[in-house]
Amino acid sequence: MKKIIGIAAVALAVAASQAWAQAYPNKPVHVIISFSPGSSTDIVGRVVAQKLAEMWGQPVLAENRAGAGGSIGTAFVAKAPADGYTLLIDSNAHTVTPSIYAKLPYDVEKDFVDIVPLAVQPNVLIVNTGSPYKTLMDVVNAAKAKPGAINWGHAGVGSGTHLNTEKFVDAAKINVTQVPFKGTPEVIQAMLSQSVDCYWAPISAAIPHIKGGRVRPLAVSTAKRNGQLPDVPTTGEAGVEGADAPLWFAVWGPAGIPAGIVNKISADTRKALKDPAVRDRLVGLGNDTMDMSPEEFKIFVRSEVKEYARVVKAAGIQPQ
Repeated sequence: MKKIIGIAAVALAVAASQAWAQAYPNKPVHVIISFSPGSSTDIVGRVVAQKLAEMWGQPVLAENRAGAGGSIGTAFVAKAPADGYTLLIDSNAHTVTPSIYAKLPYDVEKDFVDIVPLAVQPNVLIVNTGSPYKTLMDVVNAAKAKPGAINWGHAGVGSGTHLNTEKFVDAAKINVTQVPFKGTPEVIQAMLSQSVDCYWAPISAAIPHIKGGRVRPLAVSTAKRNGQLPDVPTTGEAGVEGADAPLWFAVWGPAGIPAGIVNKISADTRKALKDPAVRDRLVGLGNDTMDMSPEEFKIFVRSEVKEYARVVKAAGIQPQ
């Protein structure tokens, strides 16, 4: 009898989950973006959110809650109702912060459901066009000649641009002064005013400034060149091996969202990413779209958490 009751309970739960999914969404969906307006996380997130709003016939309201390497917005979503109406769009900083912060107000693996990845792109090392550095090795040689003299910006402790910087300085065997900011737009503004010398900028945020002639690209942080900047070498080609650090973006929700809703958000988002206009927009910004089921994405996220734990330990970064 207990076995029959148990089977019946599971069947009811599955039916309820499917019913919720069929009705979802029947009101506005709030999307918390964990980095500043104009950041790559923001740009990619808003492109996808706009398409989902069209598909769902409901507003998808994007709100930026930046700071602390993305953990401020992430903490907000962790406490949200698990109904699918508050979602998080974050970068791979989501898998970095557990190794960076000693006392996060959430657990990445326990307090979130991994829903769907969106896109991946390289960072590009940029300098002001007035900078004396014309190549990657110009930067490396200057840093070796005067350790600590170069001011190197990044988008906050634990951000992808911070870890890219750590991997690069370790691979190049140089010492620089790292300057954390709230997000990418703030770092780029500092670069334009020549308050910082270098930045591993997400390519989607850097391209407008590169094309506008305001910054100079020196290298991309991937194993192959990017189609949007075909003349810019990889770090390996430019003289530094072992510094690859691509940036990726994804959607999470608070743990406990019914499986039917998780699967619907994932399926609809994957469909949105295949829309020609969306795909062309993202590719035009230097991205490659990603495609994983929630189960595949969960495995990927766990592997990235372990990899960044290794990188943080190797860099000697002490949890804050």
